[in-house]
Amino acid sequence: MHILLTRPLEDSKELIIKFKSLGHNISHLPVIKIENKKYYQENFSEFKGIIFTSSNAIKNLDTKKINKKIKCYCVGSATDKVAKINGFQNIYTADGNVNNLKEIILQTFKKDEGKLLYVSGEIVSYNLEQELKLEGYSVKRLINYSVLPVEDLDLKFIETLKSSMPEIVFIYSENSAKNFLNLIKKYQLVDHWMNTNLMCIGEKTSSILNKIKWKKIFIFNPGEEEYLLYKI
Repeated sequence: MHILLTRPLEDSKELIIKFKSLGHNISHLPVIKIENKKYYQENFSEFKGIIFTSSNAIKNLDTKKINKKIKCYCVGSATDKVAKINGFQNIYTADGNVNNLKEIILQTFKKDEGKLLYVSGEIVSYNLEQELKLEGYSVKRLINYSVLPVEDLDLKFIETLKSSMPEIVFIYSENSAKNFLNLIKKYQLVDHWMNTNLMCIGEKTSSILNKIKWKKIFIFNPGEEEYLLYKI
C-alpha cells in the first residue's frame, strides 16, 4: 500500500520505519515546519500543574528545572510519550482531543491547588487557557514555538507522486490541512485524490479538505495509524 505522511520528519520517523517493515511504500511530504521561539524563563516552582497540547511544546522547552513529579497533562499518546522521555512521572493523558483534556483537568486538578502552566505553539485551534480561566483556574500560557507552512515542493517529487498516487494520506492538524490544501492547489494536484483515503485527526481538520474528492474520509486519534490500515 502507498502511504503519504505529512508531518515533519522528526515526528514521522517511527511511522515510516513501522510501515516500511510491514511492506508498505511510504512517501513523505511535510506540509509544516516547526520554529523555536524565545520565551521568558518562568519560575517553574510556582506551578502545580503543566499542560501540553503538542509534543513540540515539550521538545522546545527546557525541562531541567521542572519538578518531574508535577501533574502533567498531555493531549494524546504522542505527547504522553515525549513527556515520559523527558522524565515526567505524574501524567494524565486525553485521547487526542483538547476538550477531553480540559475535562480531565477539571476532574483531577482542584482550583485551590495552585497555578497551571500551559505550554503551546503560537496558534491554537482551541483556547484552553481561556476556557480554564472561565472555570476559575489560574493559568499562565507559555508560547515556545511557531508552526510555519512549507511553501515549495521538489518538482521531481510532484511528478513521482502524480504517477503513483497514495492510497492513504495522514493529516494531523488544522494547520497541516490548510497548508496541504494550499500546496496541492499550487502544484495542480487537486483532482488527483479520488482513489485516496484521507485520515484526519478531528472533524475540524477534515472539514478543511472536504471539498477535495476523496475515496473515503476517516477520523482517528494518534496511535491508531496502523489499525486504520486494516479498515481500508
